[in-house]
Amino acid sequence: MEATTQPQTASAPVPAEPEQNFILLTDKAVEMVRSAMSQENLEGYGIRVGVVGGGCSGFQYSMDFEKEPKDGDFALKQDGLTLYVDPMSSMYLQGVTIDYVAGLQGAGFKFNNPNARNTCGCGQSFSY
Repeated sequence: MEATTQPQTASAPVPAEPEQNFILLTDKAVEMVRSAMSQENLEGYGIRVGVVGGGCSGFQYSMDFEKEPKDGDFALKQDGLTLYVDPMSSMYLQGVTIDYVAGLQGAGFKFNNPNARNTCGCGQSFSY
């Protein structure tokens, strides 16, 4: 009897276990996160870093304070900060460096993603 194969269907990539600290915050980014946490009285909180649909290029980055991880989150430690990343976002954030920059168009966090095919001028959205 011959073995038959089913046609492959396209699907979203399956998240793999990321390497520890696959996201890097620069010293300036760490300083600004700590400053914001202090101003907001968020002792003991972490930072949720993620990717959501939208923005000018298809995906956009998100950052927010989070008290505890959600089920399935990866918890990364850097310089006394905890970063929470959901498995789906982790696929798009491998090797990302987050910096804090100030310029003529304002100040904010900038994501440097070596895997992004295109990045918007604002630095907050990308295509993969």
